[in-house]
Amino acid sequence: MPSTKSKPTTIDEYLARAKPEQRAVLEKLRKTIHAVAPKAEESISYGLAGFKLNGRPLVYFGAWANHCAFYPASSALAKTFQDQLKGFEASKGTIRFTPDKPLPVALVKKFVRARIAENGVRYGSR
Repeated sequence: MPSTKSKPTTIDEYLARAKPEQRAVLEKLRKTIHAVAPKAEESISYGLAGFKLNGRPLVYFGAWANHCAFYPASSALAKTFQDQLKGFEASKGTIRFTPDKPLPVALVKKFVRARIAENGVRYGSR
């Protein structure tokens, strides 16, 4: 018998399942990612909301019981930006935050730009 609670297949479905306060902050994160990488394709991967550019993983985000998380898909970047991550719980590939203390938009943009560069994607003349 198929499960009535199927896994989300789109970011819209993913966000619909998040708590309202998480949904708002994750929707802002989604818009920020698209602002930096408008050609990025949305996907659900590893049970997370993900973005790919030119078929390569870019970044992911997720909602958990007590926090949200941003996954830059690069442990090197977490080290590069560790000084700017003070006040957030950050490990090798995960940055945890809460709706009342979201990641700064400017920092998310830096991560996405750095991931584009790391993936060797030349993106316009930016």
